[in-house]
Amino acid sequence: GGGGGRRGGGGEGGGGSSGRGASSSRKRRRVTEPAAAAPAPLAVEAEGLRLHLSSKNSTGYLGVFHHGGRFEARRTVDGKEVCMGLFDTAVEAAVAYVRAV
Repeated sequence: GGGGGRRGGGGEGGGGSSGRGASSSRKRRRVTEPAAAAPAPLAVEAEGLRLHLSSKNSTGYLGVFHHGGRFEARRTVDGKEVCMGLFDTAVEAAVAYVRAV
């Protein structure tokens, strides 16, 4: 009785209050999800070189892969994968890839 009145403002509003409550919790989730899911902007150029962006690669760069907390620059030469090194940042690895191709 009294709890419903405080929450929804009346018996008829009780049904509306659960809709309101669900909507406000959905709003809260929408506010926090994009901030957590927003990727950092990718560098398009570094050291005077145009970097190769890739939407298929989780690092965002062609030829750059996660490797034990670091980034590996890798390319294919004559059907074999060749590692060009491990780097602290994806941008450094992307620069090495661009210089090698």
